[in-house]
Amino acid sequence: MKKLLIVFSIFLLMGTIALAQKAEVIYFKADLGCCRERACNALENDVKSIIESHFSERDVQFVTVKISDDANKELVKKHDAKSQTVVIIAKKRRSETTVDVSDIVRAYSRNRDKTELEKELIARINDII
Repeated sequence: MKKLLIVFSIFLLMGTIALAQKAEVIYFKADLGCCRERACNALENDVKSIIESHFSERDVQFVTVKISDDANKELVKKHDAKSQTVVIIAKKRRSETTVDVSDIVRAYSRNRDKTELEKELIARINDII
């Protein structure tokens, strides 16, 4: 009986850990010149604020990855990332689903319609989780 309780507890703990984080939004950032860096930082902050205002950090985590950092080479290569590439990675048990939402971010850079960015980004995240 004691062994059964321990096994059940381990499975329960593993299930809780697996459900702890549903998705991760990764914003890839390059080292840019002064005025382009300000625009990139503003875009990063807009995406981050949307994520943080609509999702708990337990459900969706926002991460910034510097492209020039050697520690990030594999991740940059895996996602073919350039400056302002944004991907959503959902982890469900043993599978991982990745969606590139850079098109939404580029459209926002041109039209500055934050309402549209918010609507599209939230819809894509909800679709994947």
